[in-house]
Amino acid sequence: MSWVECKGDSDFPIQNLPYGIFKRKDVDEEPRVGVAIGEYVLDLAVLSDAGLFTSPEIVNSRCFYESTLNAFMSLGKKVWKEARATLSKLLSKDEPLLRDNKDLRAHSLVSQRAVQLLLPCRIGDYTDFYASKEHATNVGIMWRGKENALMPNWLWIPVGYHGRSSSVVVSGTNLKRPKGQVRPDENNPPVFATSKVVDFELEMGFFVGPGNELGDPIPMDKAEDHIFGIVLLNDWSARDIQKWEYQPLGPFLGKNWGTSISPWIVTMDALEPFRVQGPEQNPKPLSYLEDKAAASFDIKLTASIKTPKMTSPQVISRSNLKYMYWSMKQQLVHHSASGCNMKTGDLLGTGTISGPTPESYGSLLEITWGGKNPFTLVETGETRTYLQDGDTVILNACCEGFGYRIGFGDCTGTLLPTNP
Repeated sequence: MSWVECKGDSDFPIQNLPYGIFKRKDVDEEPRVGVAIGEYVLDLAVLSDAGLFTSPEIVNSRCFYESTLNAFMSLGKKVWKEARATLSKLLSKDEPLLRDNKDLRAHSLVSQRAVQLLLPCRIGDYTDFYASKEHATNVGIMWRGKENALMPNWLWIPVGYHGRSSSVVVSGTNLKRPKGQVRPDENNPPVFATSKVVDFELEMGFFVGPGNELGDPIPMDKAEDHIFGIVLLNDWSARDIQKWEYQPLGPFLGKNWGTSISPWIVTMDALEPFRVQGPEQNPKPLSYLEDKAAASFDIKLTASIKTPKMTSPQVISRSNLKYMYWSMKQQLVHHSASGCNMKTGDLLGTGTISGPTPESYGSLLEITWGGKNPFTLVETGETRTYLQDGDTVILNACCEGFGYRIGFGDCTGTLLPTNP
């Protein structure tokens, strides 16, 4: 328990303590590192000024005064654990050091309503995977037929593509409908046009902490030493652009125009009580990808839509990270297996996380089965196959149990009309 009030349905109890970057709305100051606790942000720069962090690495690097988390993330697992232990102690119900220091408490605790949350990291590279077997199968059936749903390599390697880090944006950033080449009529040449088939993808992403040297792959037993934490991720997709361009080298303009992430990074330590075994992998992965440890997490996921006519959003998908076939560890290990040098702040997306039933499909492409089965929004009676201008997508995630919940906060974005 914490002396900071955390309601039972709070995303941010003392067991969570996710990291983010914030700045106060009413103060002219540089962005800095904070931790979410209840309805507040704990300013770690203020705590550093007060000498409450004793780790030499933290003190010498001045990492909590930075405008990104990269410096802290680069310090590694030992330092992350020390910082978490310090914060847990300072915020625990029976610890008076911060609780009873009125001035320090007033300067270090800021209402989340009074701050602007920013992109948490300086993202060097962004890779998005295609790690859900259910999602890959559904898309394959629609685009290639049931007999060729999964490509021959899919059950052997975590398939991914190199995304665009410059267009990764923090939750609350709105995005314009993209333009690109589409081929609406297979009997005629393609045309350059505004996408008519804009979709969301219900994903999670994870950030690399310490990297590896070029030519020195990350082995499976060291993989989690390189994973700092997890965020929600919406890989916005223009399906008509994607369908025309994706062969032979995969997505390009259909996905490079925007990727939204939640602002709080939930650490692996916070998720540890919710660790579970992922799906059985058959055929058995090659030795460098083999992992006998439980490497997934029971994280409940939802995707909701709110149109301009609605007063509250409607949930249209309920999925779970535990459905994902290729684990985050396997994705990271495969990415570096060639000798690729991962760097602090690199973002790896899981790909759409779909479950075994239509209610758990993580994209409109699957929910409406390629636009053939529109769904109805109960409040207004509107129907949708794909997103229309003004629609807002809201992703949520949480782990529940043990008398508390670990939440990620919202990952939201609104689709705006394209430029004329």
